[in-house]
Amino acid sequence: MLPGRCRDAAGTLGVSGSCNPAAKQASGNRDGTDKDRDMKQAPEHRLRRRSIVFAALAVVAIPIVAVVAISMGQIDVPLNETIAILGNRLLGLPLPVVDGEPTVTRANTNIVWLIRTPRVLGALLVGAGLALAGCVMQATVQNPLADPYIIGVSNGAALGAVIAILFHISFIAAGLGLIVLAFAGALSAALLALTLATIGSKMSTVKLVLAGVVISALCTAVMNFIITVANDTEGIQSVVFWMMGSLSPLTWASLPMLAIVLLAAIVFFLVSSRILNTLLLGDEAATTLGVNIVGWRRAFLIVASLLTAALVATCGIIGFVGLIIPHAVRALVGADHRRLIPICSLVGALFLAACDLFSRLIMPSTELPIGVVTALVGAPFFMYILVRKGYGFGKS
Repeated sequence: MLPGRCRDAAGTLGVSGSCNPAAKQASGNRDGTDKDRDMKQAPEHRLRRRSIVFAALAVVAIPIVAVVAISMGQIDVPLNETIAILGNRLLGLPLPVVDGEPTVTRANTNIVWLIRTPRVLGALLVGAGLALAGCVMQATVQNPLADPYIIGVSNGAALGAVIAILFHISFIAAGLGLIVLAFAGALSAALLALTLATIGSKMSTVKLVLAGVVISALCTAVMNFIITVANDTEGIQSVVFWMMGSLSPLTWASLPMLAIVLLAAIVFFLVSSRILNTLLLGDEAATTLGVNIVGWRRAFLIVASLLTAALVATCGIIGFVGLIIPHAVRALVGADHRRLIPICSLVGALFLAACDLFSRLIMPSTELPIGVVTALVGAPFFMYILVRKGYGFGKS
């Protein structure tokens, strides 16, 4: 039976001490800046109050950004008409009428309800999912530079989707063949990265990231080879969508699957939040506290891979969301996953919806791929993390 304070340490990341020397050493060896150490020492009630404030701000901001994103685009729909259409469709409210005729045109109704609303709702779901997957990946592999894009999961899922598109694989009804192959590619990439990282010696964070880079490069090479030899002009045009990421294919039909997968993942990770907190203490400390590291790590990777596969199969590769959002949120509310998971999901949803709006407005005659926008934001942030944290080659 473990002492009570050992069990408490598993539930709260910001512990000041451990009940055994191995846990102390594991905690002491973790890299971190002075700001990170100050955050760990911050009173729990301050972090809880700050979490409530930021969660409330995100909850208020999301519908505001969503309505603005629905009303703006290549063809602007007046904000009052957008609100009237949404009220009519969602709440059954009557449309404004002047002299017996509705003031809202059918064209604007179709733009708002059939095109932009599912796209914006999908952006919220995809952003929340990517941020959640990145948050869990960072805890699972104990590396703050990890996310599904970095360790190869997204490229693996995209490879499976490209194979389904160019080889016209639809062996499952309702078009689920693409989802199945995308999931298989994501899971295979994750397992292969873990296998490469453990060959020859104990797995380290540096080896895992390098293995992810190798897997990403391999998946990209195979995708390029398939594109080169494929004699399918329409299919190749569809593949371009996977390479750059796009939210334009989102429809009402694609939202239920995304919502179900995301909700199931959030529930699973929230229930397992104490395990995620314990993993951040290090393998030795987690083992001492009775955590089956291999089993839980495999379970987290499988669920995160399934979530990533569903997102990539729908929207293609959208990078860096899973990297920058967890870091930004962690700096504000601490590293306790009981708070980090829901707030990461909210902020990720808000971030991608804003990026989607930006991608549709920045160029008047065309739409900038959403993956380009997130990369333009994420790449400089990634470089900042490398410089600020002081990571060096060969350090784990």
